[in-house]
Amino acid sequence: MDGVLLVDKPLGITSARVVAKLKRLLNVKKVGHTGTLDPFATGLLVCCINKATRLAGILESLTKVYEGTLWLGIRTDTQDATGRIISETTDLALAESEIESTCAKFIGTMEQVPPMFSALKHKGVPLYKLARSGKGIVKPPRQITIHSLEVLQVELPKVRFKVCCSKGTYIRTLASDIGDALGCGGHLAGLRRLACGEFKVEDAMTLDELTDVVQGGCIGKRVITMNEALKGIPEVIVNDEMAGDILCGRPLAESDLETFEQGASPWLKVVDSQKRLIAVVRHDANGENYRYYAVFPR
Repeated sequence: MDGVLLVDKPLGITSARVVAKLKRLLNVKKVGHTGTLDPFATGLLVCCINKATRLAGILESLTKVYEGTLWLGIRTDTQDATGRIISETTDLALAESEIESTCAKFIGTMEQVPPMFSALKHKGVPLYKLARSGKGIVKPPRQITIHSLEVLQVELPKVRFKVCCSKGTYIRTLASDIGDALGCGGHLAGLRRLACGEFKVEDAMTLDELTDVVQGGCIGKRVITMNEALKGIPEVIVNDEMAGDILCGRPLAESDLETFEQGASPWLKVVDSQKRLIAVVRHDANGENYRYYAVFPR
């Protein structure tokens, strides 16, 4: 079994626990996901199985869409509802238009400082462990992009919003920064991931549904093939002889791809005559050199 499964992660468990459950249910050795959801968050977890784990580096770069709830007036040390309250105010004389205009200022490319309570590592140790031991580490800011940020509902102190963002964006940091920009502080009170690229949470299974499907022997129908999982990436179809050569390790020559017109994507799928993914290649900045990112022997 090689491919991608879409899971609707429930509240209160880690993404790692979802992965462990999948391994047991499917009786497979390799399962990975393409972007951690904190225990307090729910929603889409894109899980890669067996050979498809080699696609995680591509899939994790997909644009993410979230719906969240910002609680204004209360700051926490974790920037979310699980943390210790560090400041609080009840003075929330804010108009909806002011909240909307402030949120609009966060749209675009910017630098964001990762939270100290995160799974990022410092010398091999997760930051949240260092923070809990009183040795919080501040990581340098990273470039992120907020593609869109829409205020869905304002019922102070709560603000419900929808955000589309790049890989590496911390929504709880975004929520905290918006609260600070409004002058009252705030924290992320709830979060649900709605989409990763073209993958949608409506197409995902809960863990209970997944268990029923596996026990019913129908899991194969819900696994997205590796080629389908990369449907947004351009492809080149090779004949059976060339497919065999590639799978045997023959280096890729420019002449092999002379009929391929390079688009915006740095990635290219190589599929055989039956549309099975046999390799993924990446080109350099000027598009002149192609190198194998992964090859998938049958």
